[in-house]
Amino acid sequence: MSYDDVEIEDMEWNEELQAFTYPCPCGDLFQITKDDLKLGEEIARCPSCSLYITVIYNLEDFLGDSSKQKNLEPAKQQPVAVA
Repeated sequence: MSYDDVEIEDMEWNEELQAFTYPCPCGDLFQITKDDLKLGEEIARCPSCSLYITVIYNLEDFLGDSSKQKNLEPAKQQPVAVA
């Protein structure tokens, strides 16, 4: 049985891991990648313990074009040229 049901909007994008993450009670992070989500996977697992969560998301958000996916990630800073 899943430890909890968590909406994708409540998870954080981790650039280093290239995965959406959510705090696990053990101190580590539940993780699920965009590729997993595109395949319809809904289970985010903790690499340090046996717990897992069910991720609630709209599959269409990950199957559509990249502009839809950008709404799920934080805005990235762009370099600005100073003249």
